[in-house]
Amino acid sequence: MEKKEAIILAGGFGTRLQGIVKDLPKPMAPVNDRPFLTYILDYLIEYQYTRVILSVGYLHEKIEEYFGDRYKSLDISYAVETEPLGTGGGIANAFSQCRSDHALVINGDTMFKVDLDAFEQFFLEKGCLLSIVLREVEDVTRYGSVTIDEQDKITCFSEKGGDSHRGLINGGVYLIHRELFERYPQPMRFSFEKDLMTRYYTEDSFYAMPSNGYFIDIGIPEDYARAGKELR
Repeated sequence: MEKKEAIILAGGFGTRLQGIVKDLPKPMAPVNDRPFLTYILDYLIEYQYTRVILSVGYLHEKIEEYFGDRYKSLDISYAVETEPLGTGGGIANAFSQCRSDHALVINGDTMFKVDLDAFEQFFLEKGCLLSIVLREVEDVTRYGSVTIDEQDKITCFSEKGGDSHRGLINGGVYLIHRELFERYPQPMRFSFEKDLMTRYYTEDSFYAMPSNGYFIDIGIPEDYARAGKELR
């Protein structure tokens, strides 16, 4: 069985949390006396992931000191950004350490409890270079929305700030084939969402799987407070 690898984007500054969590990268913000990142790693272990590459930058030493090269059954390695590379640059940089032909990519400051086995199956059946997980929300204005057709192919990305309506948003959970970066080479620093995904979906087949799994984003102070109650 192929070993499953995940990339976690853990380089965020946590600007909005600075008043609450000082001198820590956002994924290390304590939730019930342990770093939020441990909840994400435990979730990956549930789905038999064996290796994680942490894409880190700001205060990365704090993460490395805490976890070292292993957490429970997970091997951990670090892709360190010496300067901010954006989401795309961070993913591409971490991919250079991947051993598999594809990897799961998730954020280190959000928890979206997707059925990862179902998502892996979806990605393999579509035979594509990129699949994303979508989440239905009451109001898409804060996020921007994603539209898919009957075959689950992405047909439209709408900017945030448009009309208020119920719809699907990008949940920030991806399965990416390493060939994606070979087909669409980018500069060192780029936004995965703006410079690659929303730019090339019309000329390639990118697919999306809706999920109504539990979701929380600790980058928002009120949600960070809520995480303590909900992740007990």
